[in-house]
Amino acid sequence: MTEADVATAVHPIGPNDVRDVLSRHMLTKGMMRMVLDMDESQGVRLKDKSGDASFIDLFGFYASSPLGMNHPKLAHDESFRKRIMDAALNKITNSDVMTEHMARFVDTFSRVGIPNYLPYTFFISGGALAIENALKAAFDWKVRKNFQKGYRREVGHKVLHLDQAFHGRSGYTMSLTNTADPRKTMYYPKFNWPRITNPKVHFPIDEAEEERLAHKEKQALQQAKRAFHEHPDEIAAVILEPIQGEGGDNHFRTSFLRDLKDIAHENDALLIFDEVQSGVGITGQFWAHQAIGVAPDIMAFGKKTQVCGILAGRKLDEVDGHVFETPSRINSTWGGNLVDMVRFDRILEIIEEDELVDHAAHAGDHLQDRLHDLADTHEAITNVRGRGLMCAFDLPTKAHRDAVLEHCFEEGVIILGCGESSIRFRSPLTITPDEIDEGIERLDRALTAVASMGKYEM
Repeated sequence: MTEADVATAVHPIGPNDVRDVLSRHMLTKGMMRMVLDMDESQGVRLKDKSGDASFIDLFGFYASSPLGMNHPKLAHDESFRKRIMDAALNKITNSDVMTEHMARFVDTFSRVGIPNYLPYTFFISGGALAIENALKAAFDWKVRKNFQKGYRREVGHKVLHLDQAFHGRSGYTMSLTNTADPRKTMYYPKFNWPRITNPKVHFPIDEAEEERLAHKEKQALQQAKRAFHEHPDEIAAVILEPIQGEGGDNHFRTSFLRDLKDIAHENDALLIFDEVQSGVGITGQFWAHQAIGVAPDIMAFGKKTQVCGILAGRKLDEVDGHVFETPSRINSTWGGNLVDMVRFDRILEIIEEDELVDHAAHAGDHLQDRLHDLADTHEAITNVRGRGLMCAFDLPTKAHRDAVLEHCFEEGVIILGCGESSIRFRSPLTITPDEIDEGIERLDRALTAVASMGKYEM
């Protein structure tokens, strides 16, 4: 075809054509009823290009948007735009080719976001693949540990995990994911790895809740000890989200996480934290585990980091030849995406310059105050909880929750559900108290509308 033929063959696609075009080859049933205006959307205000609607963003593109749309320090920074275009023009295999762009990014990440107790780093595209490589690092470490003990065969291929966990939809991770929606893992082959109860906190913590938590935590720790007893030398790692996201925004007490880490180490197993959703400032600390006060041996990251991967600590040095010492034990063609690295490099600088982690802590306090106000107004709301901007509350039933989410969209606010009947908040770090107030007012109207219908009440 000539250039003229190509130009004639390519028809411009308008916003009202988008769903029809995508539906020819993709399942669009689960997508939102909007076409995002990539130019006019600003910050936490999302514009629908297929109509006149605009929305307050309280979902943050599934917790992956650190700065909101078109942040001026990205959109109007010519030096950054030049770097990202340079990175985008040719896709580099970062796993075996070094570039100044990648070195600049790693240097910034080291300064702003990498704790000194997690010096080893590996990059890949996708949160589930980050988890898988965290598991591979643990399996490798555990098998080598067992060789040190005198084993002559490979032993150490199990993972201990929690109820209501979400760690992804890929091969290894589906054996760990067990949230309220079975469609994510049903009919796919899975490993029969040990699973323990999740002693999640119900807020507020009163005397009765303290007693219930003590019982549930004791039960979970006993289950963990039993798993290690029943599978001697087989469990390579204990993995959990320091705050479970998809499973219901479930919080755990610091003392429980410390006890679980102690049990892991007593049995020569690593503690892995999945911070794909809880990382990069949303809890008021750069990583959620820093806010909670328990450090992992390996941590997986993604979403707000744009490029995904793992950080690992010196406990891996207890064996020789672990995956950070032996080439190609963990690897991928691209080794993460260079464009994502360049973008996150600048995002990290902005987070540092604008003190957005502290901002998220203060804005989160305001959000939690407003949620408690809502709970005082709406009897249906219970279990208000959160760290920083990572907040949630419960409604009586799934049907009630889903109806509120639908009315939220009609009111011009996008927010997500999680667990059986929870609503979760995942706004960008840049959200202001005024924008929080505006979002809460729209949520309030949605809650009132659903309450007036009656049929969703207990």
